[in-house]
Amino acid sequence: MRTRRVLITGLGLITPIGNDRAAVTRSVRALKHGLRRVEWFAECPVKLAGIPEEFELEGFNHAAWRWSARYAIGRETVRSMPPNSVYGYCATEQALADAGLTREALGDGRTGFFGASAGSPRMMAHHVNETAAARGTKVHPWAVMHSVAGTLNFNLAAHYGIRGAVTGFVSACAASGHALGYAFDEIALGRQDRMIVVGAEEPTWEMLVPFSGLRALSRQTEPEKASRPFDVERDGFVGGGGAAAIVLEAEDAAERRGAKEVYAELAGWGQAADGHSVAQSEPEGRGVEAAMRRALADAGMNAGDLNYVSAHATGTVVGDRAEAKALRRVLGESGVAVSGMKALTGHTLSMAGALSVAITSLAVREGFVPGQAHLREADPECAGLNLPRETRDGAVRAAMCNCSGFGGSNVALVLRKA
Repeated sequence: MRTRRVLITGLGLITPIGNDRAAVTRSVRALKHGLRRVEWFAECPVKLAGIPEEFELEGFNHAAWRWSARYAIGRETVRSMPPNSVYGYCATEQALADAGLTREALGDGRTGFFGASAGSPRMMAHHVNETAAARGTKVHPWAVMHSVAGTLNFNLAAHYGIRGAVTGFVSACAASGHALGYAFDEIALGRQDRMIVVGAEEPTWEMLVPFSGLRALSRQTEPEKASRPFDVERDGFVGGGGAAAIVLEAEDAAERRGAKEVYAELAGWGQAADGHSVAQSEPEGRGVEAAMRRALADAGMNAGDLNYVSAHATGTVVGDRAEAKALRRVLGESGVAVSGMKALTGHTLSMAGALSVAITSLAVREGFVPGQAHLREADPECAGLNLPRETRDGAVRAAMCNCSGFGGSNVALVLRKA
């Protein structure tokens, strides 16, 4: 039985729209996107991506990598990391400093770490090709740690000396949503006092261009036309990456140590699967609807209690329409504001849920409702939703964040003012 309230006490952000909470807040308020032109291949129709600034993580020689001078990553630490773990490390450093937590406090056995990442296709391809060229006689000692989906939690949990619950989540674009939900349970059920949740992806061609095979990526060359959730002329998503780190704490544990910041309460969550397709959303959005209803029930709330919904809203035709139908059924005539932040950040895949919760936490704490960037004319199939064109000031007492992934995995998380 759940007996504890769960609070968000620290945030860390390395994103296409800013590399700390202040920069991200400014971008969301101004609806300033972070999508950049890329020239991976001249023939490739994918020309845009959401890539964090201040990082140069190209190639396979760690000594040549560069990141912001505010982070000191030692050689012994970085040598086992792929780019996603470098992003994750920097976001985690921010979140821990924001929460006022020391490294010594993390090894108490009551602190856990959940990661969400697809791994590093770039590093995987490199090591597989190198091993094949050597016919198996030479294998890089860090080949596995550089490549597989669990590399984020392997590297960071070991680096920070975490002795509590540690695992990784690989439910595609719902992964960090699942990580947050299960981290909530760990704390609410009394198993852990504190959880660090990190979603991180690297926006490389190896990670993003394969989505074009599903016709999921926009082929526009202008950012304002390329990433347009709910718009009648949308043609897919723009891929992105970086990292979002969130510190969750039991209310009593946060009070005991005198936590200096509380962004919001994570009040409940729900999940449900479509049971429909390996790749496409179920057209009526029944899975998304069920996840939202379960999250509201878990939080002991009604749809009318919400002020804002951060939609999954990738900008694909089928996905947006399915979510819009689900939102209409759940929200009814309540007029709750809805927007999708992927118009600004691009779709950051496994980190999308954590990024959505982080931005929504800022909205709850600072009192603003994010607008829907790049929306010119709403798809008639998405009619009936309150899609504000601009960010506006206003109290956000309660909000919900949706995320969905391949195979029809759907997660909804409810936040409220602490």
